[in-house]
Amino acid sequence: MSHPLDIQLVRLGGEPELLKAVDELADLLVDVVTGGASIGFLLPFEHVEAAAWWAAQAPLVADGRQTVWLARGDGGQPLGTVSLLRADKPNSPHRAEIAKLMVRRDARGRGIAGALLAAAETAALAEGRTLLTLDTETGSPAEALYARRGWTSVGVVPGYAAAPTGEPRPTTIFYKSLSA
Repeated sequence: MSHPLDIQLVRLGGEPELLKAVDELADLLVDVVTGGASIGFLLPFEHVEAAAWWAAQAPLVADGRQTVWLARGDGGQPLGTVSLLRADKPNSPHRAEIAKLMVRRDARGRGIAGALLAAAETAALAEGRTLLTLDTETGSPAEALYARRGWTSVGVVPGYAAAPTGEPRPTTIFYKSLSA
């Protein structure tokens, strides 16, 4: 999918595509964790650990439980990513979770996160997922992004997740109802 921000949003359509992009995704993950993003990992955080985490997502992509988008710059370099995780409980076919929305530190402020989020929301709605949830570090730039994009805060959980330094930080839980 072409995008007016001089980026290309690529939906990694299956396990082979994800595995082919593991090194690029790992570089991106190391960049954001090293920069302080609280997305599930602690410092020190190395490429090999990031690559192993991304490779472990391949079975979820293969069986349709997860979709990953990769934003590439006009030179093909990876700039950001987001995942859509489908709820797999019988009573939740209408739900999904937005996860691992991240943009390289040197590419922020260009609308890439918003474009990735919009792609995931559009895909979710197209498959009948009308309720999305996510969590993010309270007070982070991501929290402000979600509020601007129409997400509703459910509340804050104190000390929910550790920053990369190991310090417990509060997390804000959000939801968004989608409609055609």
